Amino acid sequence: MRMLALIAAVFPCAVNAHEFWISPLQYQIAADAPLVADIRVGEDFEGSAFSYLPMRFRRFDLAMGEDVAEVPGRAGDRPALTMPAPTEGLAVVIHVTTDSVLTYKEWEKFESFTTHKDFAWAMDRHRQRGLPDTGFKERYSRHGKSLIAVGKGAGSDKVQGLLLEIVARANPYTDDMEEGMPVTVFYDGTPRADSQIELFDKAPDGTVTTSLHRTDAQGQATIPVARGHSYLVDSVVMRAVDPASEEDPVWESLWASLTFAVPMDQAD
Repeated sequence: MRMLALIAAVFPCAVNAHEFWISPLQYQIAADAPLVADIRVGEDFEGSAFSYLPMRFRRFDLAMGEDVAEVPGRAGDRPALTMPAPTEGLAVVIHVTTDSVLTYKEWEKFESFTTHKDFAWAMDRHRQRGLPDTGFKERYSRHGKSLIAVGKGAGSDKVQGLLLEIVARANPYTDDMEEGMPVTVFYDGTPRADSQIELFDKAPDGTVTTSLHRTDAQGQATIPVARGHSYLVDSVVMRAVDPASEEDPVWESLWASLTFAVPMDQAD
């Protein structure tokens, strides 16, 4: 009961309007070393680590090549991911949360969120729908991926079937990153054109910088990277929801994230 109370009281509140990402303890590991990663929520690539909580996720998988398997664990395990690597290559960790709901008590918070995430249109749409400025609800879910090199880390990312997904079109551990990391954003299986991407860049000294980028007509963008840095790439979709009752959400946000690192011997 104590664990359930902690989840209900802390986890949904913590993810409100914050980034969500998979945070490996090491982005490159030996072939015989375990895969270890936290699930984190926070701001500016810094945040609290959460436990393995089956009631809080729809998917928690590890993909390597054509093989996809569920991440094993027990409720309360932290780090959330601790398992032997099944083989050498590029490991893609996948985590999709269940839905959570938040209530906007201040219009300014909705305004700040939609403006920052490039959804300013939602404010006009909200009023066109005759919705109140306060007391309305939003449903949200998180769709995270992380790239970890096991041994030499050979392999490639691909579409993993997430509703909102960022796919790396190069391998940061084996490919030349001099021109940047190419990614594609997919929404419901279709490349998401002309959409905002937020990039969090963590330097070796822990300094974090952020920048905004946009996908092209094919849903693609190239992210600037540097040797020895780790990255969180973030993309968000906002969509209107038709409520069945006054208690139901009127908006839904989908959050995608991708984390990876660039080794010291890659990129400039």
